Amino acid sequence: MSGELRIVSFLPAATEMVYALGLGDRLVGVSHECDYPPEVRAKPAVVRPVLQLETMSLREIDVAVSARLRTGASLYQIDERRLRELAPTLILTQNLCQVCAPSGNEVSQVLKTLCPPPEILWLTPKSLEGMNDNLRELGRATSRLNEAEAMIASGHERLEKISALTRRATVRPRVFCLEWVDPLYCSGHWISEMVELAGGEDALSRRGTDSVRIAWDAVVKWAPEVLVIMPCGFPLAKAVEQVPQLFAHPGWADLPAVRNGRVFAVNANAYFARPGPRLVDGTELLAHLFHPELADWKGPADAFERLEFLPAACPN
Repeated sequence: MSGELRIVSFLPAATEMVYALGLGDRLVGVSHECDYPPEVRAKPAVVRPVLQLETMSLREIDVAVSARLRTGASLYQIDERRLRELAPTLILTQNLCQVCAPSGNEVSQVLKTLCPPPEILWLTPKSLEGMNDNLRELGRATSRLNEAEAMIASGHERLEKISALTRRATVRPRVFCLEWVDPLYCSGHWISEMVELAGGEDALSRRGTDSVRIAWDAVVKWAPEVLVIMPCGFPLAKAVEQVPQLFAHPGWADLPAVRNGRVFAVNANAYFARPGPRLVDGTELLAHLFHPELADWKGPADAFERLEFLPAACPN
């Protein structure tokens, strides 16, 4: 593509795709959440949250977000002045989750302030293949389609290798992937696929659609043998901090996953919450957590932590 390409990404996953396609030098603006690869932090942020999330508890965040969504209020503020100065020719955004990034209404409003109007690429995957479609669309829009297709083929090969390994397992453990701790939310969208490929079964997950609140009784009834705590929007350390909030639930200590030491906190931002290329890494990670005898984990040490619980910390 010609040299005038100027990309603004409102999405961390899209930002990762931009760099994966070798277009980091064409990225001129990002969201406040874009943090991978590390050099992206030097890019100017054109999107910031309206709520002061760092000062709020998980339940306060859930209440505040729900209230704003009910009234149609945005969760994000776009810096229109900075955006005009950056003069993007391509904006990467989404219309899948109003909680994750600016969506349709905000983007439509800001487009009225830009002249000439940029091309908009809507990235709204609900599955692993949807993520690949987005990567392909980005490659096509930036004359990097060959590179995108090569990445997709490599990802398919890795996923098939994982599936082939886990098909050798004699048991597929019952899994519960927890996307929010207070209140409890099950997993949604692509997580169910990842669990299945990794050799597990999560009957509480919602494949291809939004995660939702879930009753603790449903978790107890499912009796997960592996519990994966992957709170959306949080790295590993923050996920670990949230675990004690689960101790007060009746029957916590009796869950098979707790009794057998198979409770894991993971880096959700890196491997699960963002529909980008690292979902393949996340699937490999799950395979290791479910079937360590079959699947090694060769990724970063801060990807997950096995949580140990003293009896006194696990009230019935």
